[in-house]
Amino acid sequence: MHKPALKAGALFAGLAVIFGAFGAHALKAKLAPDQLAVFQTGVQYQFYHSFALLLTGVIFSTFPVKQVKLAGTFFIIGILLFSGSLYAMSLLSISGISLGPVGIITPIGGLMFILGWVFLFLGIAKNK
Repeated sequence: MHKPALKAGALFAGLAVIFGAFGAHALKAKLAPDQLAVFQTGVQYQFYHSFALLLTGVIFSTFPVKQVKLAGTFFIIGILLFSGSLYAMSLLSISGISLGPVGIITPIGGLMFILGWVFLFLGIAKNK
C-alpha cells in the first residue's frame, strides 16, 4: 500500500462531503445557479479523484513502481488546482471578485488529472 495516497484520498473525500454539504445548504441562497454549478463541479471532481487516490494507494501494493506514485502526486495537484480554483471562482463571485487570468489554473488542474491517469496506466502496464 502507498500510505500517503491512501491518507490523501481519505482526507480529500471527507472534505468533498463537507464542501458538498456547504454548497448545497449554505451557498444555495448566496450563489447564482451557474456559480453553484461551478462549485458543485469542483466537488464532483474532488470526489472522483479522491477515489482515484485511494485506488492508487491500493494498486501500489501490486504495482510498486514510480509511475504509480507519480499518479497519486498528479491527482493531488489536480484536486488542489482544478477543484480549488473552481471553489475560489465561485466563492469570490459572491463579492463580485473575478479571478480573471488566474482562471487558467482550472485547465492546468485538469491536465494534472489526465497525467495522473496516464501515469497510473503506465505504472500498471510497466509491471509484469
